[in-house]
Amino acid sequence: MSAKNTGGPAFPETCGDQIIPGMTLRDYFAAKAMQGFAADPDCENGAQAAKTAYEWADAMLAERAK
Repeated sequence: MSAKNTGGPAFPETCGDQIIPGMTLRDYFAAKAMQGFAADPDCENGAQAAKTAYEWADAMLAERAK
């Protein structure tokens, strides 16, 4: 099984000589998709929305890698 492409850190920060990676780009993309789903009054299945959000995030990362 290969590791999931996370896109690397979305908003890394430095604190002295330490790098704090923060959330992954995959998580950021999924969170943005979830914002849209949450704004839809007809979206009732949060678990399915979360699954779809990560599917969309994976698709965005795949497209980004081309």
